[in-house]
Amino acid sequence: MRQARIAVLGSANMDLVATAPAFPRPGETVLGSDFVMLPGGKGANQATAAARAGGAATLLGAVGSDSFGVTLTARLRASGVDTSRLRVVYGTSGVALITVTTAGENAIVVTPGANAAFTALSPDELAIIEGADVLVAQLEIPLETVLAAATAARGAGVRVILNAAPATELPAELTALVDLLVVNEREAAAISGHGREDPAALLSAVPRALLTAGADGAWYAARDEPVRRIPPVRVDPIDTTGAGDAFTGALAVAWAEGRDPVDAAHWAAAAGAACARRLGTSVAMPDRAEIDALYRPPGTP
Repeated sequence: MRQARIAVLGSANMDLVATAPAFPRPGETVLGSDFVMLPGGKGANQATAAARAGGAATLLGAVGSDSFGVTLTARLRASGVDTSRLRVVYGTSGVALITVTTAGENAIVVTPGANAAFTALSPDELAIIEGADVLVAQLEIPLETVLAAATAARGAGVRVILNAAPATELPAELTALVDLLVVNEREAAAISGHGREDPAALLSAVPRALLTAGADGAWYAARDEPVRRIPPVRVDPIDTTGAGDAFTGALAVAWAEGRDPVDAAHWAAAAGAACARRLGTSVAMPDRAEIDALYRPPGTP
């Protein structure tokens, strides 16, 4: 089977991760138990997830000219991601400040840095998109760049997966180009005004949607089809920070390889669960064997 070609358009950040018993309240200082500095950003995470799941993943994005940018590029390359089109812009790289509780919950503040400068796609970047099987994009880079990439993908017959994060209203000109929308409940509410009680509400904007709810699983909705629940894969979570990105990257690979979206979502759920068993984001992305070990096909009791 030919290796799935996944173009990932998105952010690359350095994640500064502190572990603490609980989130600090306003004005409160909480004593943490651990600190790590790890490569992250939704684009970098999803490209790493796709590469480790068996896809040929190329990241289109930007890093700064600082030491974080050098480290991010090296780590991505070591994970199997093609960084040959990753831009380097003068200034700082994106940074994410992440607090993880001992219960596995997380709270994140992101400063975009170089990601905000990722505009005006070059002919080489457009060629990567047009030669892919699936384009994966998120919303941590300028919206006009996402729109330009989705337009190029649609023109070339490339399927578009949009992970609409962070939560925001989406312009109709973008949703018209999306083949599969991936959102959590907060993101779904920003788009349709509804959460898990009505996943099909998203279909007013896109033809297919996956609404994810962490440990409660996910729901797949498509026009002219009944809503399908994707059951959770049970694990003991250590850090759920990158689980959604693992889900999206693996989903893109499975769909590009020819699985139907429901089966692809079951496989992606296994990837998200495997990721949650480790601390960190991109470094926690599971390989294909780990995903296969947790995967349960649709209809499995």
